[in-house]
Amino acid sequence: MIDAATLDGSADLLRDAEWELALTPAGLASAPRELSGETGWIAAQVPGTAAEALERAGRFDRDAPLPLHDQDVWYRARLPVPANGPCRLVAEGLATICEAWLDNEPLLISSSMYARQEIAIDLERAEEIHLCFRALRPHLKMPGPRARWKTKLVNEPGLRLVRTTFLGHMPGWCPEVHAVGPWRPLHLVPESAVRLEDLSVTATLDAEGTGHLTVRLVPGPDLAGAKGLRITCAGHEADLSKAGDEDGLEAHLTLPGVAPWWPHTHGTPALHEVRLAGDGIDLSLCRTGFRRIEVDHGPDGAGFSLRINGSPVFCRGAVWTSADIVSLPGTRDAYAPWLTLARDANMNMLRIGGTMAPEARAFFELCDELGLLVWQDLPFANLDYPASDPDFAEAVRRETREILAGTSFCPSLAIICGGSEMHQQGAMMGLPESRWNGPLTREILPEAAASVRPDVPYVPNSPSGEGLPFLPGNGIAHYYGVGAYRRPLEDTRRANVRFAGECLAFSNVPETGAPMGPEGAPCHHPDWKRGVPRDRDVGWDFEDVRDHYVRDLYRVDPLDLRYGDPASYLDHGRAAVAEVMEATFAEWRRPASSCAGALVWTFQDLMPGAGWGIVSCDGTPKSALYALKRAFAPLRISTTDEGTNGLAVHVANDGPAPRRVKLALRCLARNGMAVASGEHVLDMAPHGSRSLWATDLIGAFFDVTHAYRFGPASHDCVHVAMLDAETGERLDEAFHFPLGRSRAMSPADLSVTPERDEAGHTVLRIAADRVAQSVAIDAPGYLPQDNWFHLAPGCERLVRLVAREEMPASAGPSGSVRALNAAPTGFSAG
Repeated sequence: MIDAATLDGSADLLRDAEWELALTPAGLASAPRELSGETGWIAAQVPGTAAEALERAGRFDRDAPLPLHDQDVWYRARLPVPANGPCRLVAEGLATICEAWLDNEPLLISSSMYARQEIAIDLERAEEIHLCFRALRPHLKMPGPRARWKTKLVNEPGLRLVRTTFLGHMPGWCPEVHAVGPWRPLHLVPESAVRLEDLSVTATLDAEGTGHLTVRLVPGPDLAGAKGLRITCAGHEADLSKAGDEDGLEAHLTLPGVAPWWPHTHGTPALHEVRLAGDGIDLSLCRTGFRRIEVDHGPDGAGFSLRINGSPVFCRGAVWTSADIVSLPGTRDAYAPWLTLARDANMNMLRIGGTMAPEARAFFELCDELGLLVWQDLPFANLDYPASDPDFAEAVRRETREILAGTSFCPSLAIICGGSEMHQQGAMMGLPESRWNGPLTREILPEAAASVRPDVPYVPNSPSGEGLPFLPGNGIAHYYGVGAYRRPLEDTRRANVRFAGECLAFSNVPETGAPMGPEGAPCHHPDWKRGVPRDRDVGWDFEDVRDHYVRDLYRVDPLDLRYGDPASYLDHGRAAVAEVMEATFAEWRRPASSCAGALVWTFQDLMPGAGWGIVSCDGTPKSALYALKRAFAPLRISTTDEGTNGLAVHVANDGPAPRRVKLALRCLARNGMAVASGEHVLDMAPHGSRSLWATDLIGAFFDVTHAYRFGPASHDCVHVAMLDAETGERLDEAFHFPLGRSRAMSPADLSVTPERDEAGHTVLRIAADRVAQSVAIDAPGYLPQDNWFHLAPGCERLVRLVAREEMPASAGPSGSVRALNAAPTGFSAG
């Protein structure tokens, strides 16, 4: 298999090809010679999708997608230079049933969106290439082995037999945008230009901190006869030598004391370049990192936690969907804004779910750089796949090896999973374990994964564990107790979650100015509801779930709010989700928690509206993202109400350096005055966490949680600030409302002063005379670095505003700041 990353781009005969696309009725033409001259070709992009090309031509509306699976999609391109002699055609991804021709001569037939195709051909002045992506719907209707269970998730049961993504096939989850086309790069290169084949780079770190690097490769014709080939990395080198009886070469390097790779929340994601050197040769192969990943199942064997380089890591983040559902891009430029946003939100893990599509090498390379762990579901979900069919089994073995081979060097890949909710689906249908826990996820996929990435732990399914796979207290959970099942917030402890591969799905309201669906659609309108996710054949949607927590947290009727004050209805919805997010992770990150990680469903929306995404489809953060940014901070303070035990204060220091901090607590009355207070200095070890009681800070008994109720409550808010013990800088803060959030809604006055920081950014200095709940900044054209936060009297908050790309450099921000209990206060920095 050619290593495409090391090819000389100028040798690719398709690099400058101009592609065209045409749609025809299914089966109209069996070969290019049968196409009519009036087919109606439009410009197309490769790599790319048919939907992308049609959208650019004004013939596709992602809000009302044109079905593509009931017609054939043709691509063609003339080669800029006629091709002669031995060549290789490499297709890195064809979606899905595809045939290819060069000058009307058949080249290949592909039947998997995920399988790489590579063929050797001998050409004589080849001039034109054609691809035909056959209508998928007839293939989805073909009979196969009887399914032992069914799912309502997808509208095409035949997807169990066709290897393509669920995207576009999940009503209520995403728009029906069908993935069709050469969605990954296509190369045609002369045999003489092939530099490397079968490149494999494996980097590990042992318990003593020594790195071990193994590189295997087969030199191509471009390197034939090269002398003195060797591998260099981090100041070390080793000669390449014959790899046993095989055709390839291999080198082994030992690197004592090499700088290890860490997730960014716990250290530096150190990367080291791996180069191929020799007489007249100096070629960069990749950048890799040295790390050790272990799974700890705990003393009872029912847990699931990751240890990176020997240290426990609380994994937090979200489930990735797609950088764009229409184009399904795989480039660094497409991924960078999203992944940078995840890193800046203090996430350290993203999960690529089995219902989505695998991402390209650039995704993992960026995660390597940013210090983000990746949980990779293999592309299987919910359905009963025909694993007993030998052809199917061999096809998915090959797919798995090829999905993983391109990222063999990537330290970010942390978990390989056999798919999403297949075990759960079978178990919930009442089938015995022997029917749903079979060879696909227990034998076929793990063996294929281990052949390429033996350094990465494998889990059979998400969720999974001993016994029933969906029980949250055992193994990996999809936890929706708080969320879809409308359990109270304390269920996050009662459920004894060990690791949540998914959780906390809400219809998250976008910020003002972000895509909300059709312009001006009110919240009860069908156009608004189109953007609200729902499961099929149920009598509720995820906006109903959000409304439940609005009612629970604020003691207001969401229906009355929507009738009388739609803006307040949306604000309460944004605030409620943010509060649930922070409260849940405060519970799960405390030192005594059984939980070792949780990933929110989902990271980004696939369409405009109040979707599951904590980021709108245009990249605008929602209230949930801001809340999670605080909850995920490496240096974090939080509180939990422990009833008559009092208020527990929890401090986490995930970073690699010790921290000396001062905790300052105030119990605030309705007028903003402190009725009790105290301080405590704490020395926090690296990668450590501590819990203490509020009374430890006060130095005496005080009914902080109003659990004993000796009389009327003296306070309705507890504010705990974490300060740098040396400089007094405020590092983090936490709030607790002992009487509930609705009882702490005294009207507050906000003051807002725009300033400039040293980098020239506008900074808002915000203060309140009383506790202001869910302070929200509206600054059109700018992104606040924090939002939807509480503000205590006497504690100013400085919030930087960062201009979006579309803002002219000369424009200064203007807008307003409001809170649930404070009227908007305007500002202008123009």
